[in-house]
Parts: sequence; structure tokens; C-alpha cells
Amino acid sequence: MRDPASASHSLRGELAAVETEAATAGTASLPPKTLFGQPRGLATLFFTEMWERFTYYGMRAILTLFMVGAVSEGGLGIDDKTASSIFGLFVAASYLLSLLGGWIADTLTGAQRAVVAGGALITLGNAMLASGTPQVFFVGLVFVAFGVGLLKPNVSCLVAGLYPQGGSQRDAGFSLFYMGINVGALLGAFCVPLFAARFGWHFGFALPAAGMLLGLAQFLLTRRYLGAPDARSAALRSWLPVIAIAAAVVLCAALALTHRIRIDPVAAARAASWLIGLLAAAYFVYLLFLARLSRIERSRVVVMLALFVAGTIYYAGQEQTGTSLTLFAERYTDRRVLGWEIPAGMLQGVSSVYIIAFAPLFSALWLGLGRRGRDPSTPVKFASGLAMMGLGFLVMYVACRYVLAGQKVLPTWLALCYLVQMWGDLCLGPVGLSSMTKLAPPRFVGQVMGVWFLSLALGNNLAGQLAGEYDSTHLASLPALFLKTFEWGVVAAALLLLLTPWLKRLMAGVR
Repeated sequence: MRDPASASHSLRGELAAVETEAATAGTASLPPKTLFGQPRGLATLFFTEMWERFTYYGMRAILTLFMVGAVSEGGLGIDDKTASSIFGLFVAASYLLSLLGGWIADTLTGAQRAVVAGGALITLGNAMLASGTPQVFFVGLVFVAFGVGLLKPNVSCLVAGLYPQGGSQRDAGFSLFYMGINVGALLGAFCVPLFAARFGWHFGFALPAAGMLLGLAQFLLTRRYLGAPDARSAALRSWLPVIAIAAAVVLCAALALTHRIRIDPVAAARAASWLIGLLAAAYFVYLLFLARLSRIERSRVVVMLALFVAGTIYYAGQEQTGTSLTLFAERYTDRRVLGWEIPAGMLQGVSSVYIIAFAPLFSALWLGLGRRGRDPSTPVKFASGLAMMGLGFLVMYVACRYVLAGQKVLPTWLALCYLVQMWGDLCLGPVGLSSMTKLAPPRFVGQVMGVWFLSLALGNNLAGQLAGEYDSTHLASLPALFLKTFEWGVVAAALLLLLTPWLKRLMAGVR
């Protein structure tokens, strides 16, 4: 399941980025160790992130289902293609706005104040989602995206700031923090769909709002363990970019709410993909030809470009979890167990179960292979992730053959698909950010992390557009979508394997 913040996003992969940002967290001294030998402030951040992920993955679990749900049943009655585009835009915006959120904290507010502002926006946004009114609902999505962008990168930086000495204690601290991410994601994906099924959509979205409110309250009550907030005295002109962005958002919302303009989500998603892709391409051109890099540094940039493309393809497939795969769970899966029907959104939580169960095993596998000198190279790990993502959709293609014959299939098909995909996620997700930090020229590490988040944003946005190829009135389009995604994953994996010897030479000793 991914943050995504995770960002796209894998949840485990998101944590590697904060290693490069420890210097910006700014805590004055190391608080007393009272939690498993860790600073007391870790508990504050653990529960803040746990509730934020509970909120994020909980609302994501029912988001597409609510949008496509019949108006007579409390849904918005939006067609599948539009709903998938909105979902992709929302997740992509959450990743893109993390770049803005990091800049705001570094330049204007400090990390603690950014976390508070982000938590407040997420709470308010989810409360708007609970209203069920279409206009207010979409404004709520904007609030949530901005809130995630403010909170997600900065709470991770605060964790890094608890360990100015670095070393193994920081590693242990991040392991505990990582568990908070997964526990929150798991509880959200299980509890929110249950709540929505029992009490209705409005209460389903209200539960994530309550969860974030709890997380924000405990952060405010215990933030003293994090040390004094960063002192910031930014001049008014420093706020001008933020004011301009906020004004543009408010203007667009006002025009849309008063029906002065009509926003086409499908066209917006298509335009966003081009914009993100061109932005990433321009940055790679800059690194290769204008940044005055050495020959070895430029060769590594080529490897980074290959990994960026591979990551984008991977997340375009893997993030079908919130769209086409959830619609499959809702419409074509027999979810009755002992007389009780499992809410379709709950099946997304299986991904978090797999991450929690298998992450330690994959870590042990890489360490064991490394000790024997057989640790696969980064391109091979990426290719493995792409191949497993594709194989997961091959499982769903086979399941669709039964659906075309007029049958509903058991949830075990989705469970097997998610199992294979999460194995792929553990091959690619944690490796992605780590590899980017190692390949990036030293003075561009922070910027390269932003570029990796662009791959998550682009992949998630493309996922929404790809899911739009499924037409509920033409059932054969669903196996065609799954087969196409399988082919893209396997072909990309094969190409990456073919390029691996060349890419390893370009890596110039980086492992």
C-alpha cells in the first residue's frame, strides 16, 4: 500500500528521503530517552504519522467507490473514467505539494508549524468530504492534498532531527516510525470502509477527520518533547509565492462553485501528466548539459533517468489499487463470508498486511545476499519490481475470464494479486529513493529527491488515466486493461534487464 506518501505512494520507500534532510529539522537538544531507548518525541511523531496515515488511507479506501456510487445511495454518480481521473489527480497533487510543503517549512514556518497547519487542513478537508455536497466535496479534496503536502515531509524531517548524532539509534527510531505508518494505513483501510458500510458515506469520511483531529491534538499536547520550534522571521515578500498559489486556488474554486468555469477532470489529468513529464525532462536536460557535472556524474544522471521512467511505469500500474482493482472488488467479487459482506474498500488493507509481514524478510534477504556478494544491482531490483507488478495483473486477467463467463470470483484473486505486487513494491520502493541519493551529484541530492517524487506524482496520475480505459458498459475492457498493464510491466522489466550491464557501467561503482 503506498504514500505514500507514502510517496507512490511505497510506504517504506518514503522514509529513505528524510536521511538527506536531517540538517533542516532543527532541534536544540536530544530529549530524554523514555521510549524503548528512544527520544520521547518519537512517540509524538509516531502517533501523528499513524493518525495521518489512518486518515489518508482510510479516505482513499472509499474515495472512488463514493464518487461512482449512485446518487440514490448517497454517492456522487460520477462515471468511472472521470472518477479515476479525479483520484489520480488527487494523489499526484499530494506528492507534488510535498515539495511546496518542504519549502514552506524550510523557508517560512519551520517544520513544527508546518505539521500543525497540515493537520488542520487535513481535518478540515475531511470534514468537507463528509458533507457529501459535490462542490464542498471537491474543495475538501484540495484541502486534504495541501494538508498532506505540508505534514507528510515535515513530520519525517522532525524524526530525523531527534537524532543529530545519526548512527544506529536513528535507524532504530525510523524503524519504529515506519511501523506507525503501516499501522495507521492498515487501520484506516480496514476501519473506514467498515464505518461507511455501517453508517453511510458521510460518517465514513467523518471518521478520518476525527482520526486526524486526534493526531493533531496529541501533537500539540506533546510537542514540547520535540524541542523549541524553529524560529522564523520571513519577510512578507517571502510569502508572496504561497499567497499567489492560495489566491489562484481560491479563485478557481470560486469560479467553479459559481459555474463560471467547468473543470474537466479527464482533460486536467491529461494536461497534468504532460506538465509533470515536461518538468522532469527539463530538469534532466539541465543536469546533463547545463549543471557543469563531471563525466562520471553525468553518466549517473543517465541511470537516474532510467530509474525515473521505470518508477513511473511501476506506479502507474501499482496504484490501480484505489481505482480499477477496487471497482473489481465492488462489482465482480463475492465478498460474503459467513453471511457478512466484506466492504470492498477493506480489501485494500491487505497490502499493508503484506508490507508489515514481508518487509523484515526482504531486508534480511538483501543483507544475506550482500554478505555473500550476490546482492542484485539496482536495475535488477527495479526490473523485479516491474515484473511482479505485471504478474499481479496477470492474476487479475485470469480472474476476469471467470467474470466474463458470468461468475463472481473469490477475494483470494485480489489477495494473490496484492501479494505479488507488494513483493514487487519491496523490491522497488525502498530501493528507489536510496539509489537516487547515492547516484545524485552531492550538491543536487535534495533536488533529485524532488524529482523522484515527480515520478510518483506522474505515475499516480497516469494510473488514474489508465483506469479510465475500463468501461463498465463494456465488460471486456476490464481484462483488456489488466492485460495491457501486465504487458507494460513485463516489457519494461525485460528492457531494464537488457540495459542492466550498460547501466551498471554508468553507475561507476555505486551500488
